[in-house]
Amino acid sequence: MTMSNDRNDNIILEIEDLYVGYYSDLHILQGVNLTAERGRITTILGANGVGKSTLLKAIYGFLTPQQGRNLLHGKDVTDVPTHKLIERGLSYIPQQPGVFPYMTVEENLLMGAWTFRNDRRRIQQKLAENYARFPVLAERRSSHAGELSGEQKRMVEIGRTLMTDPELMLVDEPTAGLARLVSIEIYRMLSRLSSDEGLTIILVDQEIRQALAIADYVFVFDLGRNRSQGNATEFANLEESFWS
Repeated sequence: MTMSNDRNDNIILEIEDLYVGYYSDLHILQGVNLTAERGRITTILGANGVGKSTLLKAIYGFLTPQQGRNLLHGKDVTDVPTHKLIERGLSYIPQQPGVFPYMTVEENLLMGAWTFRNDRRRIQQKLAENYARFPVLAERRSSHAGELSGEQKRMVEIGRTLMTDPELMLVDEPTAGLARLVSIEIYRMLSRLSSDEGLTIILVDQEIRQALAIADYVFVFDLGRNRSQGNATEFANLEESFWS
């Protein structure tokens, strides 16, 4: 199935003909292509094991592609190390929760300010912005992160990521293991970051219907390859059999 490709030139990230694997002779991704537009949520969907999370790791520098390239604002960043990608406005939130449970909420947030740890004015500004976004974190700034709910832990992770003012955020299955009502609020949170703050998000997800509800554009993967793509509305009414 091929969807229409109604795109403009406002592209932040381009993935071209990417081949990636965990072993040099075994490619999980085989010639994958993807683009992400400024201020929009681009969602990658597909069954388990088709390479969705692998792509995020390759974009973020955790995996080195055997072929193809990653372009950030038109510049090849395929071999740029992760810490340099952070400086260029790229961030990543992995699937597994990554808070430090015995550190306070504020200490967790401050970990996101490590690259500008000597700039006290900027640190205080970024903390204030996060507490304005997530008032519950302001209330619990002195609490250990391990005491928080699943939703609040995700807030801490997102807030820590936003300390660096990212332009593009990679998000891997943000509601995995969370209750449905909590999941709904996480999706609302991501939607607000895109619509209200102009953050560009690439979202990998298994929660197809909820992910489609906040997505602007969708790429579907199948066995490490592009299967189809299009505006999220084009996928909204597809039969469940399409996703199996």
